[in-house]
Amino acid sequence: MLNQTVEQPSIDDDMPEHVAIIMDGNGRWAAERELSRSEGHRHGVESVRNVVRAAIELGLRHLTLFSFSSENWSRPPSEIRDLMSLLRRFIRTDLADLHKHGVKIRVIGKRSGIEGDIIRLIEDAVALTENNTGLQLTVAFNYGSRDEIARAAKRIAEQVKRGNLDSENICPDLFDEYLDTSGLPDPDLLIRTSGEQRLSNFLLWQCAYTEFVFVDTYWPDFGRSHLEEAISTFRSRERRFGGLQARSTA
Repeated sequence: MLNQTVEQPSIDDDMPEHVAIIMDGNGRWAAERELSRSEGHRHGVESVRNVVRAAIELGLRHLTLFSFSSENWSRPPSEIRDLMSLLRRFIRTDLADLHKHGVKIRVIGKRSGIEGDIIRLIEDAVALTENNTGLQLTVAFNYGSRDEIARAAKRIAEQVKRGNLDSENICPDLFDEYLDTSGLPDPDLLIRTSGEQRLSNFLLWQCAYTEFVFVDTYWPDFGRSHLEEAISTFRSRERRFGGLQARSTA
């Protein structure tokens, strides 16, 4: 549960507006403690709660979490069942608190292949919080960036075929509008836990100029101090966006 005294501070000019996180290492965390992978995922949910709370307290505008990829369906059925149960429990347990603290929930990724009750829970969470103006929490669920880009390209092609769009007008800004993340600013900072240093098919289009911070900590051990350290690293960097001079994003 979120702390009842959480307040929304004003954000500093050099703070990242949008932080994305690849939450990695639940299984290895559990293996090192001779626990089941399911136990690792359960502790990972606690880290989600802690990081969302910290994001609110730090004044972040956008937090995007990579919770379940479209490739994760290849995992053992028992693990997938546990992950789906954890998602159900998280929404049912935490939604009221998130809503109370002004969190706006958004879920990106394909809906196909997802059980009907989970889709309804997701839709209810999105509908309940759609008018909130605090932290926007985007959850990438059944998400793969290549699939997202291919679906966007297909929709654009359909618009051109129907005569609703001139192919000469296709540009990066227009393409953005057809992505699952339409309306979201690109991530300023992407954090990946567990020491792995790859994107794993996450926000490939959106991370063109994102700053990456890779940390060795497994996700179940990741908390506010690790988030603050990653943000401190971000704030120490010069972002030139292809130019010669550092450019402010404020």
